[in-house]
Amino acid sequence: MISNDMASRMNAQVNMELCSAYFYLAFSSRAESGSLKGTSSWFMAKYFEEQAHAMKIYRYLKDQDADVELRSIAAPPTDDLTALQMLEATLAHERDVTAAINGLVDHALSEKDHASNVFLQWFVTEQIEEEATVSEILGRLRLFGDRPEGLLMLDKELGEMAATVAQAGAIDPTVLSA
Repeated sequence: MISNDMASRMNAQVNMELCSAYFYLAFSSRAESGSLKGTSSWFMAKYFEEQAHAMKIYRYLKDQDADVELRSIAAPPTDDLTALQMLEATLAHERDVTAAINGLVDHALSEKDHASNVFLQWFVTEQIEEEATVSEILGRLRLFGDRPEGLLMLDKELGEMAATVAQAGAIDPTVLSA
C-alpha cells in the first residue's frame, strides 16, 4: 500500500494525463480544421495514448488500495496555431510531463516506495520516447518551415504513424480522421 502523500501525487498525475489527452484532442481538431488530416490523426492517437496512461495510473492506485480522486481538467489552448506552433507546444508539454514523472520518481525514492518506483520506470522510458519523437518531427518541420510541400509530406507521415498505432490495436481506427 502506498502512502497517502504518494497517492495524492499519483492522483495529480492522473489529472495531468487526462489534461494531456484533452490537449491533444484540441490539437487534433485544430489540425483537421486546417486540412491536415494526417496530423489530426496523429494528435488523435496521442489523445488515446494519454487516456491509456491515465488509466494505467488509475489501475495502479486501485491495486494499491488507494482512492482515485478525479479532479477538474483545465481547458486546452484555444489559440489558432500553425503546425509548427502546435508541435512546439507539444514538446513543451511533454517536457512538463517528464518533469512531473521525474518528481514522482524522486518522491517514491525519498519514501523508499519501491513498488511505485518500479511502476514509474515505464513512464520514465515512455517520456524519453515521447520527447524524442516530437523533437524529430519538429526538426524536420523546422528544416522546411511551413512550406506547403514539406508540410504535406510530414502530414502524410504523421497519418501513417497514426494508422500504424491503430493497426496495432491500440486505438479504434474509425475515430481517426478520414
